[in-house]
Amino acid sequence: MVRSDEIRAAGTDLVKVYTSATGEMHALRGVNVSFRAGSLAVVMGPSGSGKSSLLNLLAARDVPSAGSLRLLGREVSALGRGGLGRLRRHISYVPQRASRALFPHLSAGAQIRQLARLRRVREVDPYAVLSRVGLEHRASSRPADASGGEQQRLAVALALVGTPSLVVADEPTSELDHRSGDQALAVLSEAAAAGSAVVVSTHDERVLAVADRVLQLRHGVLSGEREGRGQALAAIDPTGRVQLPPEALERFPTGRALLTIEDDAVVLRPPGDAG
Repeated sequence: MVRSDEIRAAGTDLVKVYTSATGEMHALRGVNVSFRAGSLAVVMGPSGSGKSSLLNLLAARDVPSAGSLRLLGREVSALGRGGLGRLRRHISYVPQRASRALFPHLSAGAQIRQLARLRRVREVDPYAVLSRVGLEHRASSRPADASGGEQQRLAVALALVGTPSLVVADEPTSELDHRSGDQALAVLSEAAAAGSAVVVSTHDERVLAVADRVLQLRHGVLSGEREGRGQALAAIDPTGRVQLPPEALERFPTGRALLTIEDDAVVLRPPGDAG
């Protein structure tokens, strides 16, 4: 796998607020993340944790309400609509609903050729691309003629045309059977091996098993992180707030902790706990 110190996406104190008739909803509350070339990172969290909001920002489909977001070396807040459009040429996005990533009037093969032109890829073999996800037999089929799982695999195949710098995928294996899911995962892993920064939102244990990093979101904040199969890390924001994982948070029902510094360790105990 290609390893690099190049950071393809970085967010500092990311905030995303949505306004509706009932008021404001804070989807992200000061999230700090970064994603390097040649890596596959997983973003996890329950419904409402902010996963989709973060992925939309990373895919340049949305802009933060506050904070700094740099994608492929560009500060998103400094880009106009045209600049964001040009940036998206180098970022692949696989939405949770695959149909949103497809051209409904084009066959699978024609979609690959069309996307290659948009991304200025000189040579592309549609059959070779489709065969990577087991869809070579669908080269002449339009999305309406394919099953939901086939549409999902086609969306993954399209995302990898031209070896994009950044690949963002929202639950890419959720509608796939075991074999098809393995094919999609293999393609995403190959993209990371070729140098792309791949960010996936998923609960699929197969994806977690091959991820270089796993980031946990909860209530719009980064609550934890794990590098490969290493130790789980608690997230600390710039103000010093520590985000504990749910299993640790259960030990502090009052929302307060006794903090002591012991040699080279910082220890948190429930108030009144003698340790």
